Amino acid sequence: MKNRLGFALLLLLLLACQPSKKPAISFYYWKTVFDLTPKEQAVLTHNNVQKLYVRYFDLVLNVASHDVYPASPIHFTTPIQQFAVVPVVYIKNQIFLDTTVAIPELARKTVDLITRINTSNRISCQEIQLDCDWTLSTKERYLEFVEVFKRISQKRISATIRLHQVKYFKKTKIPNVDSGVLMYYNMGKIAPDSLNSIYDRKIAEKYLESLKKYPLQLNFALPIYSWFIHIQNQKVIGVRTKISVADLVKDKNFKREDEKHFRVIQSNYKNGVFYQENDVLKLEAIAASDLLEMASDLQENTNESPNEILFYDLDQFNFNSYEKSIFEQVIAVF
Repeated sequence: MKNRLGFALLLLLLLACQPSKKPAISFYYWKTVFDLTPKEQAVLTHNNVQKLYVRYFDLVLNVASHDVYPASPIHFTTPIQQFAVVPVVYIKNQIFLDTTVAIPELARKTVDLITRINTSNRISCQEIQLDCDWTLSTKERYLEFVEVFKRISQKRISATIRLHQVKYFKKTKIPNVDSGVLMYYNMGKIAPDSLNSIYDRKIAEKYLESLKKYPLQLNFALPIYSWFIHIQNQKVIGVRTKISVADLVKDKNFKREDEKHFRVIQSNYKNGVFYQENDVLKLEAIAASDLLEMASDLQENTNESPNEILFYDLDQFNFNSYEKSIFEQVIAVF
């Protein structure tokens, strides 16, 4: 009896000393042309990235004709066979409000297009991800689409999940998928105020406690992008991407007012956009400290560590704000 007890205690000690398996690092690729730059390839290599979630196309509704069509399908100009590819289809929620859209036919056509893209690019995928911010008014038709799509595709299916769908899952329901990806960004409203619409910890805290009750296995998607909110006469007139703080600091047409705001002091065109005198650009960005804070909050509020941490999105422009080891630092929190 003593020997058995001693063996059991020894086993428990050994298990306790085993280092926990850290989540894998993955990325979303959200451009219409797949063409990795040397910098992007270097980041993937350094972080031993095995899997890429690649946006294949959007499903969009033509309101007049009630037809659903694929917008901006992906084109591959560089090989991708070195990675496990997860095709991602972004589906406009509006589609499921139109009751004339035949769900089985839509699912079949969607699977067919994914298959054609895979075949023409010699891609073999084991998983497909569906990205749709469904609502109470569309949940039944979206859930039906997921069921039919899963049956036809015969693939592992994952779905993007928003914070409100976690907290109110008894109302919004849970799609019949193998796993979900919690989109831990785009939390607020794009507005001329001082808040960051990409990430707001106060907003996130309203939902975090619900994670432990959510019955679907979740991975987490974290933001690494930034943008400027273009404000004119206290109204938002656009979101400007691929502009850095350094770009505006060097441009004599813009004056920095504080850490997050630039004012147009002379009307001008920049990157094809017209900026009128007195327009304001508000920076919304994610610092390395924000990413570590997100990881810590998620880890504290989940029962099961994620298998993957996905970063949105793979673009060399986004890497300029972080040191080389940031992605390793984030997964080390879990």
